[in-house]
Amino acid sequence: MLPSLKAAFALLALLELISSTPLTTTSPRLKLSEITHRIQQLNSGVQVPCNDTRVAQVAFTDRQLSEQELLCQAAAALTKVTLCKKDYEPFIINLQSLHGKTDCSLSNENEIYLRNFLPELGNFTQGMYRRLATSAAQ
Repeated sequence: MLPSLKAAFALLALLELISSTPLTTTSPRLKLSEITHRIQQLNSGVQVPCNDTRVAQVAFTDRQLSEQELLCQAAAALTKVTLCKKDYEPFIINLQSLHGKTDCSLSNENEIYLRNFLPELGNFTQGMYRRLATSAAQ
């Protein structure tokens, strides 16, 4: 019991340290990788901060929208999270720097829990990362 309790405290301390460190990467691949990594770390913790918060659903599988538009919508959806703003600020900053747009359309018709939104965002950014890695290798 004691070793698992120590491990849990160590994991929590590490998670807090990582979440307090600002994202300073510059390459799009590194930004995408960082977003995916942070989502995995948030999901591996005891509870995703504010996971019962509802945000606008972004149609990451909609092929009619550009990747930049989807990244913009994801940033706009996370911007609306107010209770845990500091936990999601690094995501917002990286997403905004990746899409480079100042404004995008975001429908609030369909909402989704943050605990479901983050894995979708992670899958999308991971797919973008793979596409960038493939095109860079060619």
